[in-house]
Amino acid sequence: MQLLFTLWLALMPLYTSPVPVTAPAKTTVAKDYCNIYGSVYLERDPKYKRDASFTVFLNEDEAFANMIVYRENNKLFADATAVWYLTPSKAFADHILYVTDNRNLADFTVHYTDVRSFATCRE
Repeated sequence: MQLLFTLWLALMPLYTSPVPVTAPAKTTVAKDYCNIYGSVYLERDPKYKRDASFTVFLNEDEAFANMIVYRENNKLFADATAVWYLTPSKAFADHILYVTDNRNLADFTVHYTDVRSFATCRE
C-alpha cells in the first residue's frame, strides 16, 4: 500500500496541468501627502524616523515646494488641505512627519505661508 501511495505521489505532477508562471504585477503605491491636515508633529530625531509616515524637507522657496502650508493656531480650524496645527506632542498628532535636511531624501517639500487662502498642494 505504501508503495502504491509513493508511486501515486511521484506520478501526480505528470497528470496535472502546469500552472503558467507569470511575472508579479507591478503595483505603484502613490503616497497621498495632499491629505495631510489637522494636527501635525514634526519629528527631527533620526532615531524616531520610522514613526513618521512621510519625510519632509522645509523649503524656503515657494516656487519649488510641493505643498504650501498655512500654520493654524487652533487645532479645530485645521480642517482643510495644507492647513496644519503644529502640535508640540507626538501623542496628540494626527500625522507624524520626519524633517530632513537633505532635499533628495524627502517625499515632498513644504513651504509655510502667512495667508490661509494660499495653502495648497501641488502634485
